[in-house]
Amino acid sequence: MIQTVVKRDGRIVGFNEQKIVAAIRKAMLTTEEGEDEALITQIADRISMKGRSQMSVEEIQDMVENELMKSSRKDVARIYIKYRNARSVARKAKTRDIFLEIINIKNNDVTRENANMNADTPAGMMMKFASETTKPFVDDYLLSEDAREAVKNNYLHIHDKDYYPTKSLTCVQHPLEKILKNGFQAGHGESRPAKRIETASILACISMETAQNEMHGGQAIPAFDYYLAPYVRASYIEEVKVLEDLYAENYSELYEAPIEDYLRIPLNGLQGRERIKQHAINKTVGRVHQAMEAFIHNMNTIHSRGGNQVVFSSINYGTDTSAEGRCIIRELLNSTYEGVGNGETAIFPIQIWKKKRGLSYLPEDRNYDLYKLACKVSARRFFPNFINLDATYNYNDNWRADDPERYKWECATMGCRTRVFENRFGPKTSIGRGNVSFSTINIVRLAIECMDIKNKQERIDAFFAKLDNMLQVTAQQLHDRMEFQKTAFAKQFPLVMSVLWLGADKLDPDETIASVINQGTLGIGFIGLAEGLVALIGKHHGESEEAQQLGLRIVTYMRDRVNDFCEKYQHNYSVLATPAEGLAGRFTRIDRKKFGSLPGITDREYYTNSNHVPVYYHCTALHKAQIEAPYHELTRGGHIFYVEIDGDATHNPEAIMRIVDMMDEYNIGYGSVNHTRNRCMKCGYENAEKDLKVCPKCGSTHIDRLQRITGYLVGTTERWNKAKLAELNDRVIHDN
Repeated sequence: MIQTVVKRDGRIVGFNEQKIVAAIRKAMLTTEEGEDEALITQIADRISMKGRSQMSVEEIQDMVENELMKSSRKDVARIYIKYRNARSVARKAKTRDIFLEIINIKNNDVTRENANMNADTPAGMMMKFASETTKPFVDDYLLSEDAREAVKNNYLHIHDKDYYPTKSLTCVQHPLEKILKNGFQAGHGESRPAKRIETASILACISMETAQNEMHGGQAIPAFDYYLAPYVRASYIEEVKVLEDLYAENYSELYEAPIEDYLRIPLNGLQGRERIKQHAINKTVGRVHQAMEAFIHNMNTIHSRGGNQVVFSSINYGTDTSAEGRCIIRELLNSTYEGVGNGETAIFPIQIWKKKRGLSYLPEDRNYDLYKLACKVSARRFFPNFINLDATYNYNDNWRADDPERYKWECATMGCRTRVFENRFGPKTSIGRGNVSFSTINIVRLAIECMDIKNKQERIDAFFAKLDNMLQVTAQQLHDRMEFQKTAFAKQFPLVMSVLWLGADKLDPDETIASVINQGTLGIGFIGLAEGLVALIGKHHGESEEAQQLGLRIVTYMRDRVNDFCEKYQHNYSVLATPAEGLAGRFTRIDRKKFGSLPGITDREYYTNSNHVPVYYHCTALHKAQIEAPYHELTRGGHIFYVEIDGDATHNPEAIMRIVDMMDEYNIGYGSVNHTRNRCMKCGYENAEKDLKVCPKCGSTHIDRLQRITGYLVGTTERWNKAKLAELNDRVIHDN
């Protein structure tokens, strides 16, 4: 007798004879003879009794076919078989349609899910084929019933779901000094330790490129200036030794001679050892500049992930006040300002200036001149962004200004916004740590479902009940995924789990990563706070103090529940202000289909990312800062503050400085400035005209319009999905 049934998605459910009855009856009703209740009951009873205790859906359907073929109703058997085949084709049709869109390089939300990936190339097509076939497998076999239903009903999005079966982690901040001092081996071939700045630059690239193929998210270097600084002095010593050979003299006393700054100075008027020292410095600066050029060039041309994407790379710098560290910073910024190739703006790495009082922010600080240079570069090249180490939640008790390794206690971030700092299971640091995985809750969907409740307080209470339930589902889903990831072996991630991840150096290749994985974080993200507030009380937080207080209450509640989950599951959970790209449109499209076009809620192509004030809302930069700032302390899994400015920013780097001042004043953790930058791809002409179509210098229509999408730059909007294009067109300037 059949007792349980194995469904196509692997779930085991109780046997229900009435489903057989309903299927046969449906087939009979389409025939001329019509329904035969006695035969239906006879076949259903016979299958129920003859079957094994547990059978699959396909096996039961085969039995139905056989019984019908043996009966007098061959006509019904033919209808039933035809129906089964049609259902089989229908189940495959969606995959077929998606594959055809990929094959025919259709510009849609599937092929334009990630603007940094060219899905039209063979490698890109292969990645999309793999991605779109893997996601259903995850839904069917790796998710719990609650998580599956949450995803199906548009409450939850599991990021990088196509990478779920690989057990890979999201991102990591590279402890680069390990690579530079010891070299590494991650497959065939071995990289030797660095001895000079050129090698150090190359190893930094190789480290991130190799790790990118072992992870599904970004790669970052948390202290680029500190890590590379020793190789400036090593290269300087090499140059002194070249002069020793040239002049047959011993200049060893110059090897460790004090150097206030590595600046190119003409040799006119210099004599003796002073001339030799300055000549070596000049040559060293030239080498450092070329090494930084090579680093930037490589990060924009070395492809990872099946040869289709450049590395999602980020570098943090700005607080090394040594002469060597300053040289790295200065030449990195100079190279960035000049551009790559024929002068194009470098898309990667995302550069992040670490703003810190006493080091790099005020006029009396040692690196203030470099901070001003950073603002000048950002005004032309969009980077660097700015992380505020003086924000209260970015402070570390271990940090001391006189500590030569103070960088270990400085908060660093991924360029998109991901932040990893607090740690329940080890040191409070960003180094050697990263996000393990994250999932995003659709705030808007929860709010829309409460709109019909007339009483405001009851409506808000109902929303919080729904939010609490979805937070629990999300925390459990992330826990389940992490438990699955823990079963991976260290050898599956040859570089990440031997050198990069905190504690991984103690693992044997055949050990699982379970003992070290908790050094990372699990992010519970959210999207559409603005639209959710409109659904609940009619206004978003940018236009109403009541809405702002409710928004803060919502995200504070999320933070408090996340802290509860940290205790319950013993993980580093955090709230993430999600950087949604494809998701911003997907959530909206599905909700609009179900609930219609709701003004201020589903009437645009996208939901507003996380806790941002909507991009179309006209307000000053100051007002935007005042509204968004309080959310940064609550979203310690990652956040960012954006300001859109008008005009040609290259003539106004002071505007960048004013935004950083605003960040400091309002305790904002991480921020960036958006502006318009056009470049003629034929002659190199640049300007800041909003809708430049034709180059005024050479007449070319091949104009590169540089724009920022979810934290990183994209040189062409051709790869943007429909929702993000709509958002781009809606962006307004934030007046001073």
